[in-house]
Amino acid sequence: MGISESWRGQLLCSLAMVLVGSTVVVSKTIAQDIEPFAATVLRHALALPVFLALMRWHGLRLPRVGRRDALLLTMQAAAGSVGYSVLLILGVKLASASDAGIVAGTLPAAAALFSALLLGERPGGRLVVAIALATAGVMAVAAAPGDTGAGGASTRLAGIALVLAAVACEAVFILPSKRLSQPIPALALSTLMSAGGLLLSALPAWLVAGASPSHFTAAALAGVLYYAWVPTVGGFLLWYAGSARTSGVRASLATVWLPVSALLLSVVFLGEAVRAWQWLGLGCVVAAVLLAALPGGRGPQA
Repeated sequence: MGISESWRGQLLCSLAMVLVGSTVVVSKTIAQDIEPFAATVLRHALALPVFLALMRWHGLRLPRVGRRDALLLTMQAAAGSVGYSVLLILGVKLASASDAGIVAGTLPAAAALFSALLLGERPGGRLVVAIALATAGVMAVAAAPGDTGAGGASTRLAGIALVLAAVACEAVFILPSKRLSQPIPALALSTLMSAGGLLLSALPAWLVAGASPSHFTAAALAGVLYYAWVPTVGGFLLWYAGSARTSGVRASLATVWLPVSALLLSVVFLGEAVRAWQWLGLGCVVAAVLLAALPGGRGPQA
């Protein structure tokens, strides 16, 4: 069953990345009516019971961790469970979902860059080229002429910058796992991240509620529900089921579907037009993902 099982695993990982790409599009819908911290609270409040039920079903318990690991896990939750979601929602409110999707696809290269800067890892020549290509892709998107909306070009650039900050948060989310004193099972780690995201976003949501009230429309609530149960829980299940069946290289290559999915879904569901510079940016980002994931590079960690 070697080859067929491996390809089945890559297919599952690819489906997971398609779902992750869809978060860019659904965040556009959420951003129109719900304040980002409030949306993050709702997302984790809906996802956490599902993760707890899965833990119970598999007979797993949350691990006991020391003070150092607890600090690292808190950092992960703050960056990945809260920072990424909030900044992405803010970013797509100012920039198009197609722009945001391409920029979000730079995650593997960003994670590699942060590994070099924060963990002292020495990137190889191929990885340096991948980082350069990802940077060129973002620059191509930022320089793309076309409709900039009522806020003008500066508003769009601010949105792209916020999405880049979201990618940085996700890269920081990935790195602390390498520093944990003991490995934590994937399902338990996801449960902890969801619980941490809920706790860490609750106070900010309450503090900004008066200044930035949310309008809980049916479309926005449906978007939050989708985000919580499909990309968050479903994407987790697909990714780890796939990565268990295939090699790390094949799983890493599946991340190429994140920007492709976000771009195509923004066209289909939001009616956004994709221009030549955006296609150029997508090409650079896809090439960066492939270079970062191939043997000799350092792809994203599951």
